[in-house]
This record gives sequence, structure tokens and C-alpha cells, in this order.
Amino acid sequence: MIINPEIERYMHGLLPPRDAVLAEMEAVAERRKIPIVGPAVARVLAQLVMITGAKRIFELGSAIGYSTIWLARAAGPGAEVHYTDGSAENAREARTYIERAGVASSIHVHVGDALTVLSQTPGQFDFVFNDVDKEGYPAVLEAVPSRLKRGGIFATDNTLWYERVLNPSEPSDRAVAEFNQKLYESTQFFTSLLPIRDGLSVAVRL
Repeated sequence: MIINPEIERYMHGLLPPRDAVLAEMEAVAERRKIPIVGPAVARVLAQLVMITGAKRIFELGSAIGYSTIWLARAAGPGAEVHYTDGSAENAREARTYIERAGVASSIHVHVGDALTVLSQTPGQFDFVFNDVDKEGYPAVLEAVPSRLKRGGIFATDNTLWYERVLNPSEPSDRAVAEFNQKLYESTQFFTSLLPIRDGLSVAVRL
């Protein structure tokens, strides 16, 4: 555990109940071992969207759309949120949740490689959320700066990677460790790594 388990339980105990759709998604994710950010991290992402007024949002790696719904709701009317996932089955399931959550008009669902979809989607974004397969993190860092407006937010999940960044041995471990180092060294971003859940990096485009 990255955080003292008692502290984590305390933090989760403070969270307001989620609505029926999000609560169902959390239960499904736990039962089927689907990786989602969970409510504590989702609230941070939503807060960042609210603080910055982000309207045009791109999500790299969306699974069943849990974080997508949080982002779209936080962005509010007039938002343009791009969901991406390599699995058509995930995308079909996500569409169902997105429609039930009442945010379908704000979300564009793409099936395919997230970086390929990003390259094919014109314009700059106010907010980019990265949660692709960990081996892809360095490539994401190469691609994102030119697609993010100045003052925009680049958020990345799992940047403590279950403590494996302390002693990286597998390709995914090394990729996350490399990503973290390069993100902090980058002159294009001002970065903080928040030790919440599995680590959330938040970088502002300079």
C-alpha cells in the first residue's frame, strides 16, 4: 500500500456516495478487475477541470468510461470529451454507462490506439488524461505537449505503479519510471506527483 491503509479507509469514508451509475461501475470494476481510477482520484480530476474551466478534453485509455463520465460532468454544458480504448467491447459497455449518466452529447467515443486517435483528432486540448498501458507512457509524453494549450493540464494515473518505480525491473516499471523522470525534467511542464491511490501526476503546460 502506498498510503497507510487506515488513512486510505478514512479518506474513502469521507467521500460522498456516488450516483447509481457510478456506484454500479465501481462494483463492476471491482468484480471483474477492470482498472478504473476510483472515486478519490476521479474527484481530483474533476476538480482540476472545474478549476481550469477545461472544455476540450482528451482521454488516453478509457476502459468502461468511469473517468470519462467524471470529466464530462465536471466540464459541463458545451464540453467536448474524447474517449479512447482499444477494445470495441469496452467501448460498447462505456456507451451504455455514458448514456445512462446523461453525458452522451458531450462525449466522442473512439475505438483504437489512443495515440493514433489523438493524432487524427485536430486542434489543441485544455486537458489531457493519460491512462494507457504503462509501456506506452514515454510515447504519450512525446506526443502530448504540442496538443495541449498553454496553461492546460496533463494528468497521468498510476505514476507510482504499485511502488514498482522504486525498483523497476519489468518493461512497464521502467516505462513509468522513465516517464516520471522526463516529465519532471521537461521545460514544457510544471509537475507534481500526488501520492493518492497509485500515484497521480499533474502537470501544467508552460
